[in-house]
Order: sequence, then C-alpha cells, then structure tokens
Amino acid sequence: MRLNELLIYRDLKEGKLLYELDRINKEPEKTGFYDWIYHLVDFSVSHGFSGNLWQMYITYLFVENENVYSRACEIKGNIEGSLNDLALHDFAIFLEAFQMDFKDLQDHYPTKELFRFLDFEETKESGNIYNKRIKERIEILCKELNKAKDSQEFKDSVTSFYQDFGVGTFGLHKAFRVEKNEKEQVKIVPITKTAHVNLEDLVGYKEAKEKLIQNTLAFVEGKKANNCLLFGDAGTGKSSSIKAILNKYYDKGLRIIEIYKHQFQDINEVIRLIKNRNYKFILYMDDLSFEEFEIEYKYLKAVIEGGLEKKPDNVLIYATSNRRHLIKETFKDKKDYDEELHTNDTVQEKLSLVARFGVTIYFGRPEKKEYQEIVKELAKRSKLEISEEELLQEANKWELYHGGMSGRSAQQFIDYMLGVNTPG
Repeated sequence: MRLNELLIYRDLKEGKLLYELDRINKEPEKTGFYDWIYHLVDFSVSHGFSGNLWQMYITYLFVENENVYSRACEIKGNIEGSLNDLALHDFAIFLEAFQMDFKDLQDHYPTKELFRFLDFEETKESGNIYNKRIKERIEILCKELNKAKDSQEFKDSVTSFYQDFGVGTFGLHKAFRVEKNEKEQVKIVPITKTAHVNLEDLVGYKEAKEKLIQNTLAFVEGKKANNCLLFGDAGTGKSSSIKAILNKYYDKGLRIIEIYKHQFQDINEVIRLIKNRNYKFILYMDDLSFEEFEIEYKYLKAVIEGGLEKKPDNVLIYATSNRRHLIKETFKDKKDYDEELHTNDTVQEKLSLVARFGVTIYFGRPEKKEYQEIVKELAKRSKLEISEEELLQEANKWELYHGGMSGRSAQQFIDYMLGVNTPG
C-alpha cells in the first residue's frame, strides 16, 4: 500500500490497523489476520460504524488526523501550491488502500464469516464514543469517497469536509473539559455526552435570552462581542441557556470549554492551544463564586483584561453565578481598619472582577403567575393529561417543599407528575 511513501499524513497516531493490514498482505500465511479482524470490529462497534468497516476506518483517519494540510483546509478550504501537491500524493496512496480488493486474502482464508467486516450490520448497543450526529457525518464522507473516480476527487471530498466541519477533536466535538496528563501537561478533552437543550425549550426570560443571543451571534460572525456573566437565583436557567446557545451555534463553529476554579492558573495554556484554530471558543465557568480566602479570581482578572498578552479574538469567557459580585464581601472589608489602612482598595479589588464582564444578564426567580405559566407550558409540551386546576394546585404544593418557584422546580414537578401518571 506504499504507506512508507506518505508525506503529509505520515504521522497516523490511530493508523495501527492500516500498517498491520499492509504487513498481512505481504505475509498472508501468518495468523495475524484474525487479530486484525478482531481489532477492526472492536474499534468500529465502539464508534458505531457499519457497512464496509475498512473504508469507514480510513475515513475516520482523515477526519481525526491534524496536520499542516488539514488545519490549512479548516481555515481556507481548497489550497494551492506545494502543500496541495504533497497532499495529492498522499491521497493517491490512500485511494489505493480505500479501494483495496480483499480477493487474495479471501482465497487464502476461504471462511466467509471472516469477511463480514466488508458489509457489517450495525448493532443497537454500538457507538459509545461518537454521538449520532458525528457518526452520520463520517458515514456520509465515506460514501462520497467511495464514489471518487480518481485521487483528485478523493482529496476534494476530504478537503470539503475539513472546510465544513473542521478536523480532529475540535472539528467533531462541541464541548470539552480541561485535564492534565501524567506529565502535568494541560490537555483539552472532548465531552461526548452533552445535554441537547434548545433555547425554545426554556420557558420565559425572553429579554435575557435575546441579550445572550445577540452577543453570541456577534461573536461567531467575527464581530465585536463581550465576555458575559449570567447571574441570578438558583434554578432559573442560566446554565441551560449556555448549553442551548452552544447547540444553536455549533454549526457556525462555536465550541465550549468548561473550566473550574482550581484550573484558572492553566487558562493561559488553554488559550495557547486554541488561539490559532478556526473556531470560536467560549471558556465556560459554571456557578462561579469566590470565598474570602480564595485568590483564583486574580488569574481570571488578568486573562479577561489587564495582562500583557491580548486575549485572542476567537475566545470569550461566559460565566454563571448566583452572586452578582462573584466574590464574597463582608463588613470586615469595610470596617476592619486594624487589618488594612486603605479599606476601599480591598472592596474595589473584589468588585473589579465583575466589571470586566462587558455583558451581565439577570435571571430572577419568577413571580407566582410566571411560575404557573411555566408549569402550564411544560405540562402542555409533555402532554400531561390533568386538569389545569389540579395541575396548578399540585404545582403550588410542590414549590413549597422543593426549593421555591423556579424553572428548575417546575421541570422537576412535571417530571414527577409524568412518573406518577404514567401507567406502570
């Protein structure tokens, strides 16, 4: 398969099965073919692949492999010049592998069951790595590659995929978390299971949602946008609004990275890893607040505004909090003259963090009438068969013992009623 001649795609970290099959073709008498089939099927089922698993595997390599060509196409689409010529050389090799005829191996291993990987039926339990949307995109690309008449068409299909969806982890996934490897190096890891929430699912808070949409839309369109703080009472939909805005603008290149307080000292490294990618990144901090003794907010202040290095245009910070001013204040800050001479400086330092969020959006606890409207709308969407009088009566009882009136308690109440009223 001439794999030793690859240039741009030479570093195939996930390409073990490709090289292993090349060896088997040269030495078919050895028993490694059985192991190869086992690993191919195991890999494919975990990713939810079906059909010709060999071709799906090669398609996966294209989608996952980040190199100078794939990253350039992610930003510019079709490119010209020497890099394009080198890539075309590699795609000619991949086309041969993609269209590989397994006849010689079938003659050597006459058992038909061994070659079910050429027409593999999907199992219901498969696919715990990719969600359905990602898997379908890879399947569509595989079908396009199967229609390619030559290496140029083969390359063009992959290039179009890079331009439309990106490449690698950031191209396929929409939400991420920050971790460290065994060498204490920062890495960005995809979150494969995310809540599919739409803004339309969140009842009420029309003005708040519109303000969030306007700021985020400006961001993904490359216009000026602000860091955003969503604050207010618990259970009012702040976190759900962030998840919904991600789902709304994912196809426009929006990605979100969740960061916790203890990771704030790594924010600069996170930004370094994403600043040159062709995506818009929101660094998301949920339920953000600081106690008196916590100083992590100083890292955040420097990143938002104040450090020597300018924050990249493709990065914004969105945070949710139950506190308006984020950092806990006490009367001690204003009255403890024995501790500090200039007490006003302490107060101003703590207030300055929230001032660095250009957009602040308030999510307040609904009044009784608003709460009842939320309950009625959720009941309607859930097709809960109950009279309005009984519904509101039970809803009023529920909020008294379950955290008061909020969108969250309303949803919990509806879930409870659906469980009670569903025939067992």
